Amino acid sequence: MAASPGLGLRPLRAWIPLTRCAHTAAPEPSPAKTISFCPPADSKNDWIGPPDRHSNLRPVRYFIPKDESKLERKLRALREETQAWNQRFWANQNLTFHQEKEEFIIERLNSLGLGERDEEGRKRTLNAEEMATFYRDFLSKNFERHARYNREWYKRNFTITFLMGKVTLLRAWKKLAWKKQEEGR
Repeated sequence: MAASPGLGLRPLRAWIPLTRCAHTAAPEPSPAKTISFCPPADSKNDWIGPPDRHSNLRPVRYFIPKDESKLERKLRALREETQAWNQRFWANQNLTFHQEKEEFIIERLNSLGLGERDEEGRKRTLNAEEMATFYRDFLSKNFERHARYNREWYKRNFTITFLMGKVTLLRAWKKLAWKKQEEGR
């Protein structure tokens, strides 16, 4: 496959769109933004896109084989749903983090009698010790939320890994049965 020199495209871990291409089927969760690139119709690989600006996660375009089994479809659906769930969580978490961080900085600067900008118009910042207070408080305040996220993340990943194992065994079994059939001819 020829890759576009400016985009550095590669199969199995490359650029992908966040919208469904005309040559792919199955609907997908609506993303936060769209990119116009579409993997080639003849691609037989998963594709990975650039980091989302809100969640910092890289979206994945999963390859859909023409002869996809029910088990493979179930696995792909769970992976896509988990990706969308993960995207929502981190986009929301990062938004909350940045909003609360800005509020903390403004509040702290106001308590010191300082404006948001210095005399030269540059945005004022706080030193590492002052910011450490914010980071500690933010993590403490969100501890339960992160714990729930981690429990769900491990549960989903265990299920995905289990299904991947079943798919791999099913594919190996089909390949062995096909080879046996060929030998019997």
